[in-house]
Amino acid sequence: MSDDHADHAHHADHAGYAGHAETETPYLALLARGAPAAEYERPVLRARADGAPPDRLAALDRAKHLALRVRAELEDRRRREAELSALFATAHDLAGLRDLDAVLQAIVQRARSLLGTDVAYLTLHDPAAGDTYMRVTDGSVSARFQQLRLGMGEGLGGLVAQTARPYVTDDYFDDPRFQHTRTIDSGVRDEGLVAILGVPLRLGSRVIGVLFAADRRARAFERGQTALLASFAAHAAVAIDTANLLAETRSALAGLEAANEIIRDRSAVIERASDVHDRLTALVLRGGDVHDVAAAVAESLGGQVAFVEAGQCPAAAVDSSRAVRHGDGWYATVSAGGELLGALALSGHPVLDPVDQRTLERAAMVTSLLQLAGRQAGEAEQRVRGELLDDLLDLLDAPGRDPRLLRERAARLRADLDTPHVILAARVAERTADTPHDGASSPEGEGGPRPADHRQRLWSAASHLAATRHGLAAARDGGTVLLLPHDGRHDPSEEARRAARQLGAAVPAGVTVGASAPVPAPAADPGAVAAAYAEARRCLDVLHVLGRDGEGAAADDFGFVGLLLAEAGDGAGSGDRIGRFVARTIGPVVEYDTRRGTALVPTLDAYFAGGMSPARTKDALHVHVNTVAQRLDRVGRLLGPDWQTPARALEIQLALRLHRLAAPPVDRRGPGGASPARDRPRPA
Repeated sequence: MSDDHADHAHHADHAGYAGHAETETPYLALLARGAPAAEYERPVLRARADGAPPDRLAALDRAKHLALRVRAELEDRRRREAELSALFATAHDLAGLRDLDAVLQAIVQRARSLLGTDVAYLTLHDPAAGDTYMRVTDGSVSARFQQLRLGMGEGLGGLVAQTARPYVTDDYFDDPRFQHTRTIDSGVRDEGLVAILGVPLRLGSRVIGVLFAADRRARAFERGQTALLASFAAHAAVAIDTANLLAETRSALAGLEAANEIIRDRSAVIERASDVHDRLTALVLRGGDVHDVAAAVAESLGGQVAFVEAGQCPAAAVDSSRAVRHGDGWYATVSAGGELLGALALSGHPVLDPVDQRTLERAAMVTSLLQLAGRQAGEAEQRVRGELLDDLLDLLDAPGRDPRLLRERAARLRADLDTPHVILAARVAERTADTPHDGASSPEGEGGPRPADHRQRLWSAASHLAATRHGLAAARDGGTVLLLPHDGRHDPSEEARRAARQLGAAVPAGVTVGASAPVPAPAADPGAVAAAYAEARRCLDVLHVLGRDGEGAAADDFGFVGLLLAEAGDGAGSGDRIGRFVARTIGPVVEYDTRRGTALVPTLDAYFAGGMSPARTKDALHVHVNTVAQRLDRVGRLLGPDWQTPARALEIQLALRLHRLAAPPVDRRGPGGASPARDRPRPA
């Protein structure tokens, strides 16, 4: 090639390179400053406006697409880096776990930030109630939503907990795949959520809760976002499991140390078992579980060890307190307090000497301690709550107690005795099970549990209710008394009815609940708690006298009649005496209404409420004044001509009030006393 041709080619290559550089330079600048995608169209538009040739425009378009691909790749890498950074930070938090609430809050906050959602929250399974409850939220503004409980299969979260699979919905209220309930839908509507993604928190094959990310607008969650949320859920499950194991370990250590002392005092034959026991102690201290214990024993004895459930234990092992041979294996039962929890099964070791048997038995003891640790913590808290409430109720007889100590004890139970509280007295409904008030149990009848069993169920349900609401509960006077925070959203009557429904769900016989007026600050005025309890018990007595066992009410529901009934209810047969009084006083009118479908009783109510004025009575009933006159004339013929004298009128008004209280209406009736299905009463 000649020098001229070579120079020409060189200049052409240089020009091509310069052209490429000129094409790519604006996009490199856009990439360098992280410009939004919309700005990548501008170089093409500018070149087109300048009249650039087609090849120039084509080169710019190719450079634009290449730059956009590079931008997308950079964005994807930045997103992955952020996700990995959050996951590493979460793992770091777990490594130094000190406060479970703080770790879970961090997980929920990071999930919300990375997925870019309005709200993120986490629910946990409640084995006692058989549902899930809200544990941690971030971005939530609704108090009702933050207190939601989801039954298995209810709502999207209940479906995730039941199936152990992730679920996502673009529009919650229009999604028919899961069961909608009024309570859950109301909470979701209060929060304003539309799109929801939920993933299970799994420990092995067991689902312990659900992690959610949600938006207040329609949104389609990507598969990668589901995987990311599942990763956070796995970290949350590890955090919860770690915290539970730490708590169980602390409870088990005292028992393990005591067992160590016993082993060290034994003969040389038990020394080998003592060494193995020390290994098990170290394993528990490191956060091991039942399966880790089985693995350690298998390593020591040279066989295979597994934990089997109570239903799989052979009868020979159940009937023995020692390790026994059954088939090709050895079994040592795991039990506590007479309750069979399961067994450790050793296989591949046909012969065991006494030391090896002792090792297997000690491992079973450690296993029972691990399994009972969580249960013991809950039972201990229930006892402490009951003792504190007993002390509050007894302060009326011992005013020298220091209220400051009560506040400190309450604070350890997360109860605030300087805020308003309401006292609830609860008792198993006597209409179904005539439970003695002195606490004695009667013999078990055919076809149902004993009253003592009902009272035990009432105590368990009341303890759970008190714990979830940061209140107190104690067994007292053959029933249960609760001291619950009163936030003013529900009056005492509604509190009593709610408690009757909640506690009655756990007791087949039903539960009657009486409520006191709110106590402004129990710690500041401890004597008011005992007085409020006496008021709540009077409400219980009134409900029983009126034949309304299984319901809930407060003193305001009865007025002055409640005071009379509380006094009259002390003797046996008081309900019969009240019924005879009502029948003797207004019985003919009630019977006439029943036979003829008339409205004489509502007319009498309106007549006395209107100051015995026919004009005000007809306005209250929305009928003609002649109709009122006709009805009152019929009342006179039924009750006698002196029914409007002061003495008779007072008795009639009292009987009317008792008649209403003894048979509260199920539906709302109109001013004339007729139900919606009846257009108007028949003429009197």
